[in-house]
Amino acid sequence: MGAVGTTPAPAAPSKLRSGGRRLQPNEIRGLIAIAILLVVSLAILPAILSVYWVTVLTAVAYISVTALGLNLLMGRVGLVSLGQIAVLAMGAWIFSKLSFSTSLPYPIVLVLTGLITMILGTLVGLPALRLSGLYLALITLMLAGAITIALRTMQFPNGGPGFLGNDPNSSAAVRRPAIAMSDPAFFRYTVIVCLVMFLIALWHVRGKPGHAWAAIRQSEPAALAAGVNITLYKLWAFALASFMTGVAGGLMASDVGRLYAISFPTDKSIVLLAVVLMGGIYSLWGAVIAGAFYSLLPALLDDWGLPADLLTILFGVGIIQVLLTAPGGLAQQFPRDMRNLGRLIMRLARRGSSPPDDGRAAA
Repeated sequence: MGAVGTTPAPAAPSKLRSGGRRLQPNEIRGLIAIAILLVVSLAILPAILSVYWVTVLTAVAYISVTALGLNLLMGRVGLVSLGQIAVLAMGAWIFSKLSFSTSLPYPIVLVLTGLITMILGTLVGLPALRLSGLYLALITLMLAGAITIALRTMQFPNGGPGFLGNDPNSSAAVRRPAIAMSDPAFFRYTVIVCLVMFLIALWHVRGKPGHAWAAIRQSEPAALAAGVNITLYKLWAFALASFMTGVAGGLMASDVGRLYAISFPTDKSIVLLAVVLMGGIYSLWGAVIAGAFYSLLPALLDDWGLPADLLTILFGVGIIQVLLTAPGGLAQQFPRDMRNLGRLIMRLARRGSSPPDDGRAAA
């Protein structure tokens, strides 16, 4: 009898080929989903929706970037931060000040806002070097409260005199880019900027920082033994999250036009954490779902005439469901449930199409 199994196995799809890595099926599906989402967002939605819903979707876009910052901190590095809404407020304040006091082009002001917020957010993240878990969450929550009080005292600049530049009688609005003055155009502009932020985050997650963050999240002593600079990469995570949240704050300032400190209550940081957990803390798609939960769901409840307090119940049930059955959130649970449902339908279809058993056994 001849030898069996001596033929070499074909190369796996994940091997390098022609100098590059072949895309995996889940990556291909992700790219297709991104392309469809962009086409729908940029071409279809602004044409069929009213100005109100376009404004709501604009908020979904920049809140998704804010949720992405928390997604990176908690899901990738294991740092629980409850100060992202305060960082968003800092970004909105800085952008408003730069917008009224300078005549720089809009994209430059947006980048400067991200960089200044990055420096301030990194300073806020310094306690992460010594603290973790509940202690870090409490410290960031207290810092968020302090930032909110400071902004309430200073108010948001609106073109008035002096460094703070606040005039209660002024009706000046934060400017928008010249190519996106209308609400639909600014929605498209926001989607493109937010896509750039997601690509920056993906580049970090897939690169050396992402591997270092994963090692830190698994075990800091093991990461230190492996040569990972824990201090550097923790501050790197806070800097990246603060930069993206600062850019989101600038987009929010332009979207709203006139900002008030009451728009950034400290408890919203806890709500943001809840929706990020529900959307999926380990997936970038979870940030998009979190943005929809945070901004779109309240608008839908208001449109349907339902009380806003119902959100607290829904988010509470969602958190319980995540803790009990879906640690990865909807970003992981929904595709898995759809695959299981598809397999069930296929089995039922094959069973229904098979010939009936006449009770006779084969000889």
